[in-house]
Amino acid sequence: MSTAEWAGDPAGDPVAGARTEPDRDLLAALAGRQAGRERAVAEKTRRVVMASLGVMEDQKAGRKRNRSLVLALSLLVLLALVPFIWRLTDDLIGGEMLSDVATQLSLWACILCPAVLAAVLMAGWSRGKS
Repeated sequence: MSTAEWAGDPAGDPVAGARTEPDRDLLAALAGRQAGRERAVAEKTRRVVMASLGVMEDQKAGRKRNRSLVLALSLLVLLALVPFIWRLTDDLIGGEMLSDVATQLSLWACILCPAVLAAVLMAGWSRGKS
């Protein structure tokens, strides 16, 4: 099969079967006449990316704020519990019994405060998930 048959020219002249008129879209693209359309797409893409970046930065700041709040709350609870732990340890080492009222109150404070803190943290975590 010859090139004239592939081109659909039954006369056998390959030059006569070729397109004589140039492709206008191809010439416009090569000449750069579609730059305005490409610029508009690039600007729209840039706006979308910048908006997404802003949302991601806001989410990151929120996570940082939550993490620092939990750390501050944990330190405050620890500072509140240290005197009770110190007193309980001092009472038990000093020979006092667990049946003493002061020792029992310190023991209850050392048990209940972390339990309440854990319940509050779990409630906040489950509320954040839903």
